[in-house]
Amino acid sequence: MSAEPVPEPLRVAVRRLCDFAARTGDLDHRFTPAPSAFEGIVGHASVAARRPAHYQRERTLSGLCEGLLLQGRADGYDPQARRLDETKTHRGDPALIAPNRQTLHWAQAQVYGWLLCEAEGLAAIELALVYYDIDSGHETVHTRQATREALLVFTQGLCARYRDWARQEAAHRRARDAALAATPFPFSDYRAGQRELTEAVFRAQRAGRHLLAQAPTGIGKTVATLFGALRAMPLVRSDQLLVLTPKTTGRAIALDGLRRLKVQPLRVLERLAREKACEHPDKACHGESCPLAQGFYDRLDGARQAAAQRAWLDREALRDIALAHRVCPYYLAQEMQRWADVVVGDVNHWFDLSAQAWSLAQAEGWRVQLLLDEAHNLAERARAMYSAELDPQRFGAWRAQAPLALKSSLDAVHRAWGALALDGPGTTTLDDALPAAFMATLGRHAATLSDFMARHPQAGAALQPWLFEVLHFLRVAERFGAHSVVERSPGPPARRGKPRPRLALRCLLPAELLAPRWADAHAATLFSATLAPMAHTQRLLGLPDPVARLDVASPFDPSQWSVRVARGLSTRWADRARTLPRLVNELGAHYRAHPGNHLAFFSSFDYLTQALEAFRAALPDVPVWSQSRSMDEAAREAFIARFAEGGRGMGFAVLGGVFGEGIDLPGSRLVGVSIATLGLPPPDPLSEALRERLQQAGAQGWADAYLYPGLHKVVQAAGRLIRTPEDRGTLLLLDERFASPEVRALLPPWWGVG
Repeated sequence: MSAEPVPEPLRVAVRRLCDFAARTGDLDHRFTPAPSAFEGIVGHASVAARRPAHYQRERTLSGLCEGLLLQGRADGYDPQARRLDETKTHRGDPALIAPNRQTLHWAQAQVYGWLLCEAEGLAAIELALVYYDIDSGHETVHTRQATREALLVFTQGLCARYRDWARQEAAHRRARDAALAATPFPFSDYRAGQRELTEAVFRAQRAGRHLLAQAPTGIGKTVATLFGALRAMPLVRSDQLLVLTPKTTGRAIALDGLRRLKVQPLRVLERLAREKACEHPDKACHGESCPLAQGFYDRLDGARQAAAQRAWLDREALRDIALAHRVCPYYLAQEMQRWADVVVGDVNHWFDLSAQAWSLAQAEGWRVQLLLDEAHNLAERARAMYSAELDPQRFGAWRAQAPLALKSSLDAVHRAWGALALDGPGTTTLDDALPAAFMATLGRHAATLSDFMARHPQAGAALQPWLFEVLHFLRVAERFGAHSVVERSPGPPARRGKPRPRLALRCLLPAELLAPRWADAHAATLFSATLAPMAHTQRLLGLPDPVARLDVASPFDPSQWSVRVARGLSTRWADRARTLPRLVNELGAHYRAHPGNHLAFFSSFDYLTQALEAFRAALPDVPVWSQSRSMDEAAREAFIARFAEGGRGMGFAVLGGVFGEGIDLPGSRLVGVSIATLGLPPPDPLSEALRERLQQAGAQGWADAYLYPGLHKVVQAAGRLIRTPEDRGTLLLLDERFASPEVRALLPPWWGVG
């Protein structure tokens, strides 16, 4: 009778083991000055350089314990002194490092200590926890003597806590992959274009290749791309699929698509911004203030297990679990990021400078797939993520309330800022180089302020928002290059002397900054109804060659709608007052000819307001409703609710805003769309700088900076009209330029614009 096969031990990194099993106590996110990843690497190298020649840096270790194969690299080992170093870089007073953080650091040292005793046959070893201040170069060293037996007992305890979870997760992974391999398409048949899109996504994801996929609105792009990516998941041994969207509406659509696929046991996590997930916005994120932070790690095990069993972790489910276990929903979601199969969230989770999903994938060596919905918005979002701004008015308010100990540092920033005063009133200037003297002063101020807040957290609490602005500004400045400009624009009037300008580092061309993130993904599929010209999209986003491209033909019959251009009508800024009566007549005639719910788009709120007032005066019997600045979620929902089945009236909205894409108004909820603009960005200094840089790079400067982005908004807005094969509607293009050959060539052929 043959013996039962011995199961292969589960591999686990020492860092992951300790993160899982050795954390205790409160969640504590009070500000502590921390080195960057690069500074941490330099700090570790500095410590190792001080050690004797026989010192072994980054000693690789592994060993079996409780059915787990532990693996990792100890920071350093002195074989003559029989001392193992666990090095941590920091800023400020090491006494301010939280006790539970120190406990975690000691846990790592003890596990590495046991592995080293096993490797070297040692009965005992000295453990050293080395805290290295990257600013002063000072080392604070804590040491302990430990026997091999004691270290084994400690490591066994951690492994016992982690082992069952690891086995559960390994079984989950096998079941997940088996289910994905057998998952059928969720509908009885594909819509026209869906199979083509699904197969292209599957092939690209399986091959580890990036894909640009343009497909018309309404064919079911989300389900098609999800199905293709999920079916590739077990074949490429993917650790995680990130479904990223630039807007909240896209996240809801992605979650709905995943529900329709009904894959069990797929673990799906929805990520929210902290302000949307916080239960106690009036409290700080530490145990002395927030009850959900107090004892967070002591209750995390139960919450994590409940979340893993629930599997479907949208905002409501995650909140229920978190509150049942008295832990913070936001930080429970952050923990479950590590254990989810599919994560649905904003694009910043992968592309932001401090993106957690990207950082986790890097630390774990994961293979991650990306799906990016409404990818035409990524360039603009990336520009914002890689930009930063300092406002002199906010600085003045913080300076006025700062403790006396910070007066000298803040005064130095004030003087350096004053030296950048603009030469003339109302002038905005763009520079290609950072203001060196100001940046040096700001860097010294950040160090001073960080140190003060670390030593006096209560006294410095009011200045924390200012510090975060400064640190972000400095992080963006570290990456400053030909892709960005320094913008100085007029600030508020000063009581004496020239006003200090608003300072901004504006990213114009995010391609160079996005490129490393594409390289770190196994495969990325970017899909939208508006990616053409694809060479333009690839150029702006820094996608590397080769990139697969797919343009799905429209499944809709041209007879489903009619398109008319209002020839001879100009909506250029200089012509708007003169042509407003004609524009209102066109809107009224369009509504009278096709009564029902209409949606009209304008280039700005000012233009919208002018048109709305004139329309009300000319057609008082037609119900109207309007988008307004800074609408909250309830107001947006009320605006959309006005488009009731069988209703009548006209909604007024801004092109490129929240109602220009991502909303679904099928059937008689929307029968007419009018667009009174080409959507061109205003010719301000930033747009002109972008045009010039694109031109210098060999691109079509004006088209890349103005025409393509504008027409993307137009096509998206028009896409609200025809969503299903049963829909019917009319599109009115209110500008003579829509009839020009240059613009017609960029509109979807099935529109039939003649």
